[in-house]
Amino acid sequence: MKEIKVLVLMGSRSDADVVGKAEDVLREFDVPFVTLVRSAHRTPEATVEAVRQAEAAGCEVFICAAGMAAHLAGVVCSKTVRPVIGLPIASGPLNGQDALYSTVMMPPGLPVATVGINAARNAALLAIQILAIHDSRLRERLIEDRRAQAAAILSDF
Repeated sequence: MKEIKVLVLMGSRSDADVVGKAEDVLREFDVPFVTLVRSAHRTPEATVEAVRQAEAAGCEVFICAAGMAAHLAGVVCSKTVRPVIGLPIASGPLNGQDALYSTVMMPPGLPVATVGINAARNAALLAIQILAIHDSRLRERLIEDRRAQAAAILSDF
């Protein structure tokens, strides 16, 4: 695996449309990342191997997108001490509420940060904020992004 800062995992190829929004943000901020499809239930060994390889490649943050039985973020969290961000995906009869609860309700000692259902942009921005703690270039780009958001709102009036 090439050198990366963020590993984006999605539980299924069907999550790609939502995950693509996170990838767009990571590209916009020039953050090196890799995206893989891994399932907590169907490919547990490959999931653990992906975490190991990502850490060896310099990964500092994990984004885990999954719908329905959303245990991907928990599995990843159990195998690393690096930050894990859960991205619940709207799918199934509960439209992502089950994924939200599965992701946010981790047992004590295994924290997973969780963004809203389908909130891929926020997942990527949170990953960038974590990286920006030790990267002044990213910190400045985040400040500029916030200014641009404010300016866009204020220009509407």
